Amino acid sequence: MPDLIPPPLSLYVHLPWCVRKCPYCDFNSHGARGELPFDDYVAALVRDLEHDLPLVWGRTVHSVFFGGGTPSLFPAAAIESILSAASARLRFAPDAEITLEANPGTAEHDRFEGYRAAGVNRISFGIQSFDDGCLQRLGRIHDSREAEAAVKLAQDAGFDNLNLDLMYALPGQDLAMAERDLERAFALQPAHISHYQLTLEPNTVFFARPPQGIPDDDLAWDIQERCQALLAEVGYGHYETSAYARPGRQCAHNLNYWRYGDYLGIGAGAHGKITLGAEQAILRRWKHKHPAIWMAAAGTGQAIGGDDRIAPEQRPFEYMLNALRLHEGFALADFEVRTGLPRGRIAPALEQARDQGWLQLDADRVVPTALGWRFANDVISLFL
Repeated sequence: MPDLIPPPLSLYVHLPWCVRKCPYCDFNSHGARGELPFDDYVAALVRDLEHDLPLVWGRTVHSVFFGGGTPSLFPAAAIESILSAASARLRFAPDAEITLEANPGTAEHDRFEGYRAAGVNRISFGIQSFDDGCLQRLGRIHDSREAEAAVKLAQDAGFDNLNLDLMYALPGQDLAMAERDLERAFALQPAHISHYQLTLEPNTVFFARPPQGIPDDDLAWDIQERCQALLAEVGYGHYETSAYARPGRQCAHNLNYWRYGDYLGIGAGAHGKITLGAEQAILRRWKHKHPAIWMAAAGTGQAIGGDDRIAPEQRPFEYMLNALRLHEGFALADFEVRTGLPRGRIAPALEQARDQGWLQLDADRVVPTALGWRFANDVISLFL
């Protein structure tokens, strides 16, 4: 068996509150009621981090991601406190990518300047659409004018590494509307665009009461193909299932997920994956979801919702679920050191996928084909 070698490490920080929960959202987010306990939550994050530190002693953090919820509800001083506490306890790479998710409806000019001064160097905007009707049907709190203004405020504050999240196959959306969304995004010249289809996730309002006018599968496919062509025409490389970037502007944090890297997760409902080299084990740990319950227990074992050791027989599926999202595919040597398994363990499934025309194999690398992208779920299921 090859040795498990700890891969690059990221830090995920979950900030769980938003102004209003969107009807399609299945994330651990909670509508704000009254004044939020920013100081108490930051103190709890520090306790949570200190409790998990023994898992990652001596390792370098290559990226940080503030997700939510709506992290831009937090003042810049709170973000600075979190980063200062984390960098005092962990070694940060000099070029660490530090991303903060922002809602255009909570954007203020001085906050962007403060976030930049705190160390944030990448902003990810949850735009979803530039069509006001679509935004209303999605339950968003911003309109298209506020979306464009927020991006420009961030650019004025000195941010040049920006992601725009856009969704397609929205209620009432046709092909021309989806094209216009991208055209308005291109005019803002972001470094990165995330473009993904609306899905009706369990435990959401939309799942219980699907909205009228969602495009059928044929129209959704037409939108996807046309939008992929538009993104390519203006120079955005399609490097992951739903991610497009200017050259050199891929999201380092998400790439680490998809390459089966490690990440420490702190905050209410945060998930982490850590390779324990000395024990030759892979640990998945998650925290209690409810902010009040988690805050009361942060810094103790009571804040942990669960610890799972990933058995060797589970690792091929876990690895493929991530790595086969990437256009680059993966090196077989990386599979070995990140799963602790010999490449022979997955050889029969790889050959079956190759014979179906889903994967291209050579001596050292596995790359999905265009057909493999169409049948991604079938490809990944071979490794169960």
